[in-house]
Parts: sequence; structure tokens; C-alpha cells
Amino acid sequence: MTLPGDQRHGDSSAGADLSSPPAEPAVPTARTAPTAAAASRNGHPQPGASAPAGGASFLEMWRDLLPIGRHPDSHGYRRYAWTAADTDCRAWFRAQAEARGLAYELDGNGNQWAWLGDPAAGDAVVTGSHLDSVPDGGAFDGPLGVVSSFAALDELRARGVTFTRPLALVNFGDEEGARFGLACVGSRLTAGQLTVEQAHRLTDGDGITLPRAMEAAGYDPDAIGPDPERLARIGAFVELHVEQGRALDLSGDRVGIASAIWPHGRWRFDFRGEANHAGTTRLVDRRDPMLSYAETVLAARREARLAGAVATFGKISVEPNGVNAIPSLVRGWLDSRAADQDTLDTVVTGIEQAAREYAAAHGIDLAVVRESFTPVVEFDHALRDELARILGQDQDKQGRGTDLTVPVLGTGAGHDAGILSGTIPTAMLFVRNPTGVSHSPAEFAAEDDCVAGVHALADVLEGLACR
Repeated sequence: MTLPGDQRHGDSSAGADLSSPPAEPAVPTARTAPTAAAASRNGHPQPGASAPAGGASFLEMWRDLLPIGRHPDSHGYRRYAWTAADTDCRAWFRAQAEARGLAYELDGNGNQWAWLGDPAAGDAVVTGSHLDSVPDGGAFDGPLGVVSSFAALDELRARGVTFTRPLALVNFGDEEGARFGLACVGSRLTAGQLTVEQAHRLTDGDGITLPRAMEAAGYDPDAIGPDPERLARIGAFVELHVEQGRALDLSGDRVGIASAIWPHGRWRFDFRGEANHAGTTRLVDRRDPMLSYAETVLAARREARLAGAVATFGKISVEPNGVNAIPSLVRGWLDSRAADQDTLDTVVTGIEQAAREYAAAHGIDLAVVRESFTPVVEFDHALRDELARILGQDQDKQGRGTDLTVPVLGTGAGHDAGILSGTIPTAMLFVRNPTGVSHSPAEFAAEDDCVAGVHALADVLEGLACR
């Protein structure tokens, strides 16, 4: 099986400890100097700046998970759904759950759950994220939330709290969509936003369908489908995630709260021309789809810039894909996101109109297919306000005053929390990323920021599930 840079196992050097944001993922290390914005905050405590119990377990788990699926050359992660690396991550999750005496459960959609308390009791508080990655992705996108969920539980047990609601930790399957081209497959299936028929038609770059991939990994593809009974037992879902930008770094905050997720989608552009000899075919006689595609890429940048949105052609497939052959087909995938639906529609419409003009000018046939779409997600306001209240209380306990508020951020990135928000109250916490880089080995979060995130999550879970 050939996946985008397939990597079955990690390299043995993954535990290296670096003292600054790395060009390759590593054990998070402490920041040695605050930003100017942080220094100007007069020493006010940041959310979660408390006891070290959860922080110690976080670092131990982080070092344990870090080598899995890491490519020895790129130092990025290739944890694709239903591969050996994914299997290793799933084994890690189950081992962590069982080591803590939690009730482990695998649902029909391949999502992993670890329960403290009776799952059937209802009104459960759930936290977690995902362990899969994009091709050559960073160490923090997804795993930070999963590892932090176990560490937050360790912290709460160290505090001696009494749980009044069931608590569950979750690893959602195939969040990134790196293999089958659709993000958040596990949560979409659970929420009924992806039908069984649609899921069964998903195919990877080698023509392997999702059912075949699941069977090869030892799972039953006939068990997938909506799970409303499970969702009905959940009272709140809080996902911790590394920030995929620099807003927190610029403001000098370690932890923030998400306000909304921009609407976003993926579109496939198929430019069909005529294959011919690259050396003997005159330029005027060519029907070269690569020209139309290249002009469309430039149009996407132009339309996004004018609208204050983002648009990216990040994946391309060419046939016959020969150096000395004019392409017969150029297939490009567009990812576009904007702050609101109208803006996104304007951007994508502008890109498609430009593509059709370029295609007509070169005698190219064009087909555009929307492969996925997620509307704007406004996280539950009551839950979001409760998180702000809890984390504000945490700061007040430090005796430094209450004038410091927890920043609230919008995001252009999609998450499982966004998929579930239409069914259950959801919220998100972001942890500072000083590089502002994500979906890359340069993605980073410092040790003290990760620990701050663990304790902020523990504070939130205590406020929601222990009172």
C-alpha cells in the first residue's frame, strides 16, 4: 500500500530534547524568556498555573507516544487511518486507559473511549481529540489534546476530587482525512453527518476502500453508522488543541478559549485536456490542462486575498504523469475557509469562474465537485462562558486580582468538536504555539505551556464534572 509518504514505524531518535522551538518535533521544552506582551501583564498568573501532578504524567506519556509514526527523514508524522502507525497509537490509548482503571470501549466507528463512571448514567463530560496526522504533520495537532486528557485526569485524582458526573476520554478516528480525503470521519459517522453509503465509497490513493482498510486492520466496516444513543449520554465535550496560529503568542497568553470555527470545505477541480508528446507537439496545437490549473492556483490566491479569506490548492494528481508527456488530466484539490458563509461562497465562486475562463481559453474541459463542507460552528455560548468563569476563578485563587480575562479566539481549522457541536454542547481550549506553524514538523508548544493547558483542562473538568 502506498500512502502519501507511508511510514509504518517511528525512528529511534524521537525522544531528543531540544531547548527551543525545533525544526523537528521533540519533547516540549520550557520557554526561556516571555514575549514582550507577556512581560507587560505585570505577572498576573496564567490559567492552570498550579500543582505539577498532571504535568509530570504529561511529559512521561508524551515521550512514550512521540516515536510512533514519525518519519526518520522528514521528522514529521505519518499516522494515517487504519495503518500500522494508527494501530500503534490505538494500542497506546488503550494501555493508558487500562493503566488508570478506566473502562475501555471501542465504538462501531473506530473511536476509542475510556470511561470513569457509568457511561449509561448520562450527562457525561467528555474530553479528548485525535491521534492521526496529516502527511509529515507535527507532533501536537491532536495528540496534545489526547495526552492532556489523561494528564488532567491524573491531576484531578491527585487533588482528591469527587466526580458527580461520568467522565470519558476519547480518541476520534481519522480526524485529519489524510488517507481518504475526508476529515473527521469518526465523528461525522457518529453524528450522522456521513452516511454509511458515503463512507463505504471513500477510497485512498491506491484504490483501497475504507471498508477494506478497516478489515485489514481488524475492524468491522459493517458496524459503522450514526450513534445517537451515545451522543445522548454526553452533556458536554471539551477539546484541548494546540493553537494553529500565533494569536496567543502575540497576546502573551498560554491558554485561550475558542469562539467559533470558520466555515470551510474541499473542492476537486478536474482539468481534462489531451495527452501528447512534449517534444514534438507545437505549443499552438496543445490542449494542456496544466496551464489552466496553474492559472487557477493564482486566481485562488487573488480571490482569497481580496476577501480576507484563505484558499489553498494543496494536493494535485496528474495523468499520465510523465516528464515528457503533456498531461491529459490535472486534478487539484482546493481547501478554502472564511469568517462567514457569504465570504466563502464569494471566494469559491470567484475561483470557479476564473477556472472556467482559463479552461475555455485553452480548450480544456473542467468539472468541479464539492467533496466536503462544514458550515460555521458557533461553540455553545453557555459552555464557553462557563469555561471562562472557571478559568477566571483559577486566576483569582492565585490572589493576583480578577482583571485578567481568558482570551477568546476564532479559528479557521476544523475539529471533531465542530462536528459534534450540532448535537451536544461543545467547547475548545487552545494552547499557545510560538511558531504559529501547524501541519508541519515545525509545529511546537513549550513545556510550561503544555502543562498550563493540562491544568486549565483539569480546572474545567473539575468545574463541570465534580460540582
